[in-house]
Amino acid sequence: MEEITEGVTNMNISGDSQKKNRIQVSNTKKPLFFYVNLSKRYMQQHSEVELSALGMAISTVVSIAEILKNNGFAVEKKITTSTVEIRDESRGRPISKAKIEIVLGKTQKFDELMAAAAEERARNGGEQS
Repeated sequence: MEEITEGVTNMNISGDSQKKNRIQVSNTKKPLFFYVNLSKRYMQQHSEVELSALGMAISTVVSIAEILKNNGFAVEKKITTSTVEIRDESRGRPISKAKIEIVLGKTQKFDELMAAAAEERARNGGEQS
């Protein structure tokens, strides 16, 4: 469980309250499929997940959303883009960063697909021992 909370990093953006179903993606901290699997877990718990990223991590969020959509796990509910000001500690002045938020919801087949994947893992795990 610690590994999951490690993947959800805190960004200090004024007026931005931390949501239980939000994943703030970094393109340097964790591999892509860590976030894909974390998103599936969040959708199991909350029925939707909000993927959020700044700057260079935006392409990672888009890739995660596309993987989940193309594999039948998620549907797009909302996409929001904006620009946020972040204080650059080294220069002491604010810098603007692009931000994206993508809200994904479960598809009707989500639970069925997750059950099939769990069954597949159990079957493969049993063969290896």
